[in-house]
Amino acid sequence: MLKPHGLITAAGVLAILGGYAWWANRHPVSDTNTTTPPAPKILALTADQITNIKIAKTDEDPVVLNKTGDKWVIAAAKPLAADNDAVSTLTGALSPLTSDRLIDEHPQGLTAFGLDKPTAELDVTTKGGKTQKLLFGSDTPSGSDTYVKLDSDPKVYSIASGTKSNFIKAVNDLRDKRLLTLNSDKITSVTLNAKGAQIEFNKNSGGDWQITKPKPIRADGSAVDDLVGKLKDAKMDLTTIPTPAEFSAAPKVGSATFVDDKGPQSIEVHKAKDSTIYAKSSAVDGIYKVAADVGTAVDKSVEDFRNKKLFDFGFTDPSKVDLGGKLYEKTGDKWFNGSAQIDSASIQAVVDKLRDLSATKFSDKIAGSPALAIAVTWGEKSKVDKVTINKNGADYIGVRDGDATAYGLDAKAFDDLQQTIGAIKPAQTPKADTKK
Repeated sequence: MLKPHGLITAAGVLAILGGYAWWANRHPVSDTNTTTPPAPKILALTADQITNIKIAKTDEDPVVLNKTGDKWVIAAAKPLAADNDAVSTLTGALSPLTSDRLIDEHPQGLTAFGLDKPTAELDVTTKGGKTQKLLFGSDTPSGSDTYVKLDSDPKVYSIASGTKSNFIKAVNDLRDKRLLTLNSDKITSVTLNAKGAQIEFNKNSGGDWQITKPKPIRADGSAVDDLVGKLKDAKMDLTTIPTPAEFSAAPKVGSATFVDDKGPQSIEVHKAKDSTIYAKSSAVDGIYKVAADVGTAVDKSVEDFRNKKLFDFGFTDPSKVDLGGKLYEKTGDKWFNGSAQIDSASIQAVVDKLRDLSATKFSDKIAGSPALAIAVTWGEKSKVDKVTINKNGADYIGVRDGDATAYGLDAKAFDDLQQTIGAIKPAQTPKADTKK
């Protein structure tokens, strides 16, 4: 049991602690009171000020980057297009360049830091023609940092070795590695020579891909986009450079020609016995190894690009569905047949079946007699997909309005559609509340 004077002492301690907590809340410790000094800046630049960069390493030809407008080019040791993203990483690391710490403000000599004979030099020129030289010395004893200094300033700093790697780049690190330099948004046509007949794709007025050769047929837009994307983004593997003899010895997989606002560009793809893929293009000199999916993208026939879907509405929700003359219309989130509200789940099941209805084969011969006529209205411009499904013996054939192609359908898929249509039902009327 506490004695009275013990209770008084404890109460006093609590009062003091409570008072300190109140004072601390009213007087929070300021960040400016920290004892850790800010990391010194070596260069105080912004990326948009930089117009020229020269990277020089011992016993190697310097790499020179020049900015023209908003684009970077490699001017030396060999003129090449630059990868603007790679150069932006470099200029971003310079704006500003902050050291890990200041090592010595007034060093007696530079030998101890390896700065008497720098291993690398970075010359940065800004608008107005001012150039600042950053010298790289030896690594610190821990090996995690590197000594650096500006040629015009006696101070010696250290920066992380990882930061140094942002600057000391070779030509292959900075060059544009694309085999095609296409403007993605301006590609209007693609011609593919691979399996079978030549295939030509063109965009229609709505911006959708269509097959125009070997004959006008509907294209699977996602398949064409995949072809365009794989070839447009094909990158050089610069680890080894194939010889013309290796390229010629590898069988040709195919070639493609693209047309954008700058004109045509083409790429030719070969595949060696060991499955190595080689490519050359009209946009850049040389023959290069490329990723395996470049070969896969080209190695296709017209059948791989045909649109097998019977309806075009895709994932867009229809506003009207006409099933053999029985019209269902959507108002808000409710479906109606005339004035009668329809169970939304039952009509949605039909929409899903129509969305998935695809050809298992194609034919130029339309046969059979009509079994079901369907019209689906969809999109902001109220496009209408009109389809008639014919029964020809045991087979079912889908016929799109204005399309001479016969879409061979799976009999079970049609039976499932018929059953789902038969399951459309009125919306249930909510039961009246009988509770008093």
